[in-house]
Amino acid sequence: MTTPWADPACPRDDRVEALLAQMTLEEKLAQLGSAWPGVEHVSGNVAPMQDVFARHTEFDQASKDGLGHLTRPFGTKPVDPAIGARQLASLQRGLMDGTRLGIPAIAHEECLTGFTTYRATVFPAPLAWAAAFDPELVERMAHAIGTSMRRVGVHQGLSPVLDVVRDYRWGRVEETLGEDPYLVATTGTAYVRGLESAGIIATLKHFAGYSASKAARNHAPVSMGPRELADVILPPFETAIREGGARSVMNSYADVDGVPAGADAGLLTRILRDAWGFEGTVVSDYWSIAFLRTMHRIGETYGEAGARALEAGLDVELPDTLCYGEPLAELVREGTVSEDLVDRAVRRVLRQKTELGLLDADFDPDITTEGPIDLDPPAHRALARDLAEQSVVLLDNRAGLLPLPADTAAIALVGPCADDANAFFGCYSFPNHVLPHHPGHDNGIQAHSLLESLAAELPEARITYEQGCPVKDTDRGGIDAAVAAARRADICVAVVGDRAGLFGLGTSGEGCDAEDLLLPGVQHDLVEALLATGTPVVLLVVSGRPYALGAYTGRAAAVVQAFFPGEEGGPALAGVLSGRINPSGKLPVQIPRTPGGQPGTYLHAPLGGNTEGVSNLDPTPAYAFGHGMSYTTFEYDGLELGADDIPTDGEVEISCLVRNTGDRPGTEVVQLYTADPIARLPRPVTQLTGFTRVRLSPGEQRRVTFRLHTDRLAYTGPDLHRIVEPGDITVMLGASSTDIRLTGTLRLTGPVRRAGHDRVLLTPAHAE
Repeated sequence: MTTPWADPACPRDDRVEALLAQMTLEEKLAQLGSAWPGVEHVSGNVAPMQDVFARHTEFDQASKDGLGHLTRPFGTKPVDPAIGARQLASLQRGLMDGTRLGIPAIAHEECLTGFTTYRATVFPAPLAWAAAFDPELVERMAHAIGTSMRRVGVHQGLSPVLDVVRDYRWGRVEETLGEDPYLVATTGTAYVRGLESAGIIATLKHFAGYSASKAARNHAPVSMGPRELADVILPPFETAIREGGARSVMNSYADVDGVPAGADAGLLTRILRDAWGFEGTVVSDYWSIAFLRTMHRIGETYGEAGARALEAGLDVELPDTLCYGEPLAELVREGTVSEDLVDRAVRRVLRQKTELGLLDADFDPDITTEGPIDLDPPAHRALARDLAEQSVVLLDNRAGLLPLPADTAAIALVGPCADDANAFFGCYSFPNHVLPHHPGHDNGIQAHSLLESLAAELPEARITYEQGCPVKDTDRGGIDAAVAAARRADICVAVVGDRAGLFGLGTSGEGCDAEDLLLPGVQHDLVEALLATGTPVVLLVVSGRPYALGAYTGRAAAVVQAFFPGEEGGPALAGVLSGRINPSGKLPVQIPRTPGGQPGTYLHAPLGGNTEGVSNLDPTPAYAFGHGMSYTTFEYDGLELGADDIPTDGEVEISCLVRNTGDRPGTEVVQLYTADPIARLPRPVTQLTGFTRVRLSPGEQRRVTFRLHTDRLAYTGPDLHRIVEPGDITVMLGASSTDIRLTGTLRLTGPVRRAGHDRVLLTPAHAE
């Protein structure tokens, strides 16, 4: 007879309670912990302070009472997918056969630019997803990532990153979805839907405020008031839970106004669970519970740090059990910590294991290990290609040099990112995240550099390549050769930017923060030398953050931006340069004019902008949020408002005509912005409220309609309640936050209204 907790026919919560009643304290705490088999073989850090905290305990000893999570069985070292699946199945079988209750673990992996494992597709980085302004495509990509993970026995993915960019110098900008909370919310929610639709638990991170650290230093304290937290930082998380169905949340390392997120009951319980109704698990960022003792210094022992986290609402300790094991058990036994708090967290973990089928009597960990496993199939590469192509942003083409003329005979391809396919990968891609610690392995996937791709794209052109300088180092020895090549060429394509890495090993990525926004190393000197040759220069920036390009505006013949476009990045960029692909990407972050003066995102009140006569500093960017050009042109006309006056609890349709007035098919991202010119508190000068992609043939015209609910105009008022108030609202439709083509006014009527957590979070749009 099947025990009740192993019977799939029994209700989930009944199964959980039946199992919980059988568990000892040690077995309960084991479900709140984790183990990282194989970490002892990693020679460098893939997580902060891994060399300090990683335990080398034998797996059998670490899991003798059971285990909540298995940490990165595929993402720790290179392993053939089929072999890795068999190894994971063996670990699970060991838990089932070697522990009293036989409960399998939840296996989690990173999946920010695809499944972070050997031979898996490397998709564009999240900042590139955001540049595409295409949530539907992101959802399809995430579903593909999820199917690969489920195929080999993984259950949870530690993505997406929903941190809203506040300072471009922060190393993890590449992992974000940009600087606007609505763009982050819609794109991140699409990723969550895709991953969850494949049966993978999506993990929202980093909850919350992490991206606003002082001076953009990783883990640094965050000085932020409750309104900025409520109106800028939290909405993407709330949307991904309500609209995307995310089942897990990961805490931030940082403290906000002095309170570490991992010990903040107001954040992890009162907001997340009591207000939003979240029922999933909260998992710790790696070693963040131990950091409560060592970095935040709010606990004298690891047990006290564990108690603070558990009381706040943090359920699972990752990537290894330091605080939630015996140190916490001692406090429970002596009565300092209530076992009810342990039970609360264990219930949440067991509910997820029930939903995943891990408690079913017939669960078979070997079911996924038959036959060869292809984690980079053609369908996934096609998605990677589509997303790469849509994410490329044409910033400037004032000289009309792009697309490259068909009769271009000689091209000088110069720069440290021109002949390196890894320059297209983010810091959480397996080739840049793990393989640097395992020399002798190839990337495991096929990826072409821009040099290879451009040669294939333009077979008749004579392409001369010179590196010019490294990405990071200050070696100027190659600049003279690069200049000579440019002088001999008809056109020079300068490919500059970043190399993703971890903890100072790269110029972008976790722990790779920047002092300023000048191009890394001596790349600025290289660009200046090339511009001085008189040869027309196409400046192509491949990076994980926006760099200050104001010095080159009006001097470069064309400027193109790509944010780590992934394994298909080479052909995508070559296609944009040749004209085979008409660019449609838009900026999810502004491109600064000057390397200082940060932070300076577009989402600011009047005093955050150009205040001539008040300050000598002008924060106007070189290229604004939402900007991106095309090889065709688009005309906006026919603004229609469904009503001039609407109640503070109403909605209205806003529409316009968009026409392709050029001679090429193209895609325009139509953007809806709103502004509240007179409010109880200073409001943003302009704020993205909706967007949609519209593909148009030459001469074709379509009407684009947005359905705007007044909830979308709510903000946190003087009493810290979110309100919608009567008055005029400026409605703007255009091609960027500064390229506004049509403007109208709505009047909200009626009383001031509170907008609760059941408010409308999205602005639907369609074209006809």
